[in-house]
Amino acid sequence: MNVIKCLLPIILLASCAKELDLTINASSTDPYNIIWKTPSKDHTGSMPTGNGDIGLNAWTETNGDICFYIGKTDTWGDNGRLLKAGKVRIKSTPPITIPNGDFKQELDLKSGTIKIDSKGNISGKPVNLSFKIWVDANHPVIYINQSSTVPVSLTANIELWRTKRDSLPEIGVSDLLEKRDMPGSLYQPVIVEPDNLISGDKNYIGWYHHNKKSVGFDLTNKLQGLTEYFEGDPILHRTFGGTITGTKADKINDSTLAVPSAKESTIKVHVLTQHPATPENWLETMEGIISNVNKIPIDEHYRAHKEWWRTFWDRSWINATPNDSIEANNKNNNAFIISRAYTLQRFLDASAGRGNYPIKFNGSIFTVPTNDKPGGADYRRWGPGYWWQNTRLPYLSMCASGDYDLMQPLFKMYADDIFKLSKYRTKKYFGFDGAYFPECTYFWGSTFTATYGWTPYEEREDPLQESGWHKWEWVAGPELTFMMLDYYNYTQNTDFLKEKVIPVANEIIKFFDNYYKTNDAGKLAMYPSMAAETWWDCTNPMPELSGLHSITKRLLSLPENLTQIKDREFWSKMNAKLPDLPLRDTPSGKALAPAERFEDKRNVENPELYAVFPFRLYGVGKPNIEYGKNALEHRWDKGAFGWRQDDIFMAYLGETEQVKANLIERSRNYDKNSRFPAFWGPNYDWTPDQDHGGVLMKAFQSMLMQSDPYSDKIYLLPSWPKEWNVEFKLHAPKETTLKGHIVDGEIKSLEVFPESRKADVIILNNKSIE
Repeated sequence: MNVIKCLLPIILLASCAKELDLTINASSTDPYNIIWKTPSKDHTGSMPTGNGDIGLNAWTETNGDICFYIGKTDTWGDNGRLLKAGKVRIKSTPPITIPNGDFKQELDLKSGTIKIDSKGNISGKPVNLSFKIWVDANHPVIYINQSSTVPVSLTANIELWRTKRDSLPEIGVSDLLEKRDMPGSLYQPVIVEPDNLISGDKNYIGWYHHNKKSVGFDLTNKLQGLTEYFEGDPILHRTFGGTITGTKADKINDSTLAVPSAKESTIKVHVLTQHPATPENWLETMEGIISNVNKIPIDEHYRAHKEWWRTFWDRSWINATPNDSIEANNKNNNAFIISRAYTLQRFLDASAGRGNYPIKFNGSIFTVPTNDKPGGADYRRWGPGYWWQNTRLPYLSMCASGDYDLMQPLFKMYADDIFKLSKYRTKKYFGFDGAYFPECTYFWGSTFTATYGWTPYEEREDPLQESGWHKWEWVAGPELTFMMLDYYNYTQNTDFLKEKVIPVANEIIKFFDNYYKTNDAGKLAMYPSMAAETWWDCTNPMPELSGLHSITKRLLSLPENLTQIKDREFWSKMNAKLPDLPLRDTPSGKALAPAERFEDKRNVENPELYAVFPFRLYGVGKPNIEYGKNALEHRWDKGAFGWRQDDIFMAYLGETEQVKANLIERSRNYDKNSRFPAFWGPNYDWTPDQDHGGVLMKAFQSMLMQSDPYSDKIYLLPSWPKEWNVEFKLHAPKETTLKGHIVDGEIKSLEVFPESRKADVIILNNKSIE
């Protein structure tokens, strides 16, 4: 399973709502538990939980059946699509929904457990029925524990929907066989293969999906001239699925398991992906997992599971409450809703962020079927690919919350796997050293088929992709480097600096140095180029240029004993080549510009503000903040949803009222087709939209605290509204933590560890920064 061992953050927020009897308690997530008093009609009323690699969408139907879809981070099908692992239905006798009884389904955040309870009368006698559903934080197992006042019998049913070879009538934009000039935009039909039930004389039931073919991997790589790079196919012979065991269970048939009537019983669903593997290899490994799990009593598993979540929630938190007592008594006050949204999104990140691949921005592992969309729960708009600008957003808040372990899948894919391919690709395409990350890649690093184009590499004069949407969009390299520098600054992990950050940084800088020429003044002339997806015809675009300014400046500030002279000379030489950041005139004065020259607007991003965030060259505590403020005021496009970063820009420019308004709108804007209030979307992407939640988290943190990447300064209250009280614990560079309590804009308590960092903390007025 490869769930990365970790300790995670705490986020607490407490409402002062008297009718809820909520008080500020920095060690409890209880105020943010989601409680439903009625069953759900179908999967649109599902609750999520997970262990970082395996995720559930679980719900109770009106007839008392408990259902859940199982998602996993590495269940790539033979067409390169991230599929659901499966679906299970649990029936109980008597059913959990007692006629005229009291029903309660609760997401207990502190333990990562879904609790389902029912109280009522059966045959004139009072009855309590209770179920706990949890995905073991330390093992690849889903538990359904039943404990009731009367004996209850259970059946578990495997519900397959991939039951026959089927052709998909609709695909996502990034699918491997997308060819836009063909009927249906398909090079050839996309055939989905069926799952298989495990047959034979077993004391369990199970199913698996085996990729007996790989469609598109070789084709894509051949088109792009990359075939000789790959030694193996990451799709072919990938096998995934699950098995179900139960207390004293009997196998009824290949899809049904019966657990006899008892006051306490358990069903376990074991989930495994193996690559490469035959079905026989997979089943042998699976039986080993079952055996190993059974060696430890369930109570011990659950204690360890709860301890994992305890350490997670103890890592970091933000609890905001209104200082107005009347508003505080309203359980739907804005401070509470934003705080809950922040907490729930962190829970989703923890539930899906420790697997083999980064969090998918377009639904993560929590997709469910959607009306009129093919493929059931496997469908996601925008398909299987990774867009860097979208993929990074759930990760932007993780350093400040201390979730360093959740960042590892991102670094593994980009800074290891794709980075090695990128060096090879650069040398082959251009004949020089360096590396660049295309905006759009599959999980092994090739560019989307339709984006690159269907003319083979050998027949091209221009080796770059044909699509203009991302042709010269190369900010991923500088931004990944910036994020890794943050990781080093926060953790002080010198091995990571030497083995990951500096090698990646050097190759990224080499690419820009080799690809672009200098002008008569000796400055880099970055043309052709583009500014994000929005401006297609640019010279010296703000995202890449501010990124290069940023990373060279930060690299040069590293301790000399951790760097080499030749590297420092290279960074200094490159920094000297960089032209000044572009400005433009607005009615309010000078403002950051998308590029020195920018034409042909196609999208709705605001790349001029990348100098504010992510690259932090303008903003609170820095000169000429008005350039950023004017750019914000006169930006072409606005919004508080999806991947739009307006909220973050506002926070870093000290615009308290603006970011507050945006976060209020964002935190209340979830998918109204979903019952769970943190299933955002679909917005630009898909439900649950991880970009929407990622921006919310980073903006909320940055209202409260900002760590300057170019100095040791830590700014408190840069854009925090005085009308919100807050208790918090956040992380800062140099293994620093800050824990405090703010009331009416005043600091009532503040603990800084280590104490030597207290002198670096700067407390700011929470009004708009001038």
